Amino acid sequence: MAGTGSKALWPQRMRRRRSGWRGLVYIAPAMALVILFFIMPVIFTGWMSLHNWPLMGGTRWIGFKNYVRMFHDARFISALQFTACYTVIVTVAIFAVAFPLAIFVEKQRRFVSTYRTIIFLPVVVGLATASLLWVWLANVDSGFIGPALKALGLVDKSPNLLATFDSAFLTIIIMVVWKIAGFTMIILLTGLQAIPAELTEAARIDGAGPWQRFRHLTLPLMRKTIALALIISVTGSILAFDQFYIMTSGGPQNRMISVVYYIFNQSFVSFNLGYGAALSIALLAILVAISIMQLWLLRAGEERP
Repeated sequence: MAGTGSKALWPQRMRRRRSGWRGLVYIAPAMALVILFFIMPVIFTGWMSLHNWPLMGGTRWIGFKNYVRMFHDARFISALQFTACYTVIVTVAIFAVAFPLAIFVEKQRRFVSTYRTIIFLPVVVGLATASLLWVWLANVDSGFIGPALKALGLVDKSPNLLATFDSAFLTIIIMVVWKIAGFTMIILLTGLQAIPAELTEAARIDGAGPWQRFRHLTLPLMRKTIALALIISVTGSILAFDQFYIMTSGGPQNRMISVVYYIFNQSFVSFNLGYGAALSIALLAILVAISIMQLWLLRAGEERP
């Protein structure tokens, strides 16, 4: 009887094995791409970070000296502080614009598809192209923003918006919000559309006002969607480079050097490839830690009664 039972289970085991191998075959191309373009470069970057690796000449093993050096590098710490400040401000600004837009285009009204398209259009523009466009818009002589402010009577003469830190920083924030808010809006829109209409209608019948429905119904049900949008926004902000390189070249007075910009300078301007690799590994560790923390906060919120 035992032998008969084993024979009966044998075809099921074979089918499961075939199914497992078939699954591995299906994901093999994606695994190969991940290994080739992510895992291997990370391993090689980690190896470089343990060496004095000039652009020309031989390399020399120095262990963890590059990692020790970054803790005493005032410019790197300053870049970290600027990047953190920029990340907080631009993330809050993006959500402050994208959430109302998502609520606006979620409701069925005339021309809602046109509104969605217009809001999303800046997303398809490359960040480098958008940065160049806003450099022209902010130009004191041939731009549009300065003359528009003067025509409205807000300034006496056309200002050079990229000449001072405050105006340049504000210009970059507005450009990034204009560029990214449409993408965040689409993510939040999918979360809004996933909320059952019956729940919203039941809350309205029970006497819940718009703010109460938003606070006690919409936000809890959109927790995962908001977490996804937040992770994408925070990660993209920490990796910011193009807008600072193109619009201000790190100025004015080198006060707009982000972490990625500093890594670029160390690696391809100063040719300290080993130190640049160590900074890249440190930045990767920061991104992983922030993502884990955000996911932990999301799960902690779901476990609350």
